[in-house]
Amino acid sequence: MAFIKTLHPVMQALLATLFTWGVTALGAGFVFFVKRTNQKLNDSMLGFAAGVMIAASFWSLLAPSIEMSEGGPLPVFLPPLIGFLLGTFFLWILDKVIPHLHIGFEMKDVEGVKTKLDKTTLFFLAITLHNIPEGLAVGVAFGALAQNIPSATFAGAVALALGIGIQNFPEGFAVSMPLRGEGLSRFKSFCWGQLSAIVEPVAGVLGAALVIFFKPVLPYALAFAAGAMIYVVVEEIIPESQRAGHTDLATLSTIAGFVVMMTLDVGLG
Repeated sequence: MAFIKTLHPVMQALLATLFTWGVTALGAGFVFFVKRTNQKLNDSMLGFAAGVMIAASFWSLLAPSIEMSEGGPLPVFLPPLIGFLLGTFFLWILDKVIPHLHIGFEMKDVEGVKTKLDKTTLFFLAITLHNIPEGLAVGVAFGALAQNIPSATFAGAVALALGIGIQNFPEGFAVSMPLRGEGLSRFKSFCWGQLSAIVEPVAGVLGAALVIFFKPVLPYALAFAAGAMIYVVVEEIIPESQRAGHTDLATLSTIAGFVVMMTLDVGLG
């Protein structure tokens, strides 16, 4: 850990997002050992992931954004507000443009532009969509370290990466198992499952580089990542976690995820 602290923030962001990608692969790897998906387990894991993302959106992203906006030329609420709305709008546009299919749905429920892509690819694109803000959030958190701002700490960035990594484990599992159920081999299901998080290192490096070279955008970038994550949670993860009727289990799992991420962020950050 001491060695990592000496690295450039962009390299730190790359290593952190490679870690979150690796945890996704670890979760996807369970397809080699589990024969079938337990719907209750799947719904609880999705709920947990939602809770982690909600907590991270505030403690790791919005709260620092608000603090960094203090003393600036604009009202303190305005940069976080603008960034948050831009983040939600960005994900909304991607949701409307990129063809994708949420896990558990039929081909008639494909979202985005019309396409002839197969079901497996559409599943992959759906998960990839909400890995973009996760990678961006980690990248921005590490990029902020280069600006020597008190609210941007190495421990806080590490806590965010740990939280995203924790919720990526069930995410990888939630992708690979349904693909196995669609008839893919265990190896192909694993490959698609872990590949869904490959966008995180890309988004992480871009996010870190952006806030390093353009310091004024930092509070906007933090809030942007928060808005993008909240959009994904509300539009996709929570509805999917409760669609099978396990509402209490999914809700309690969301609370558990929130508590874990809050504890990590406050305790380490």
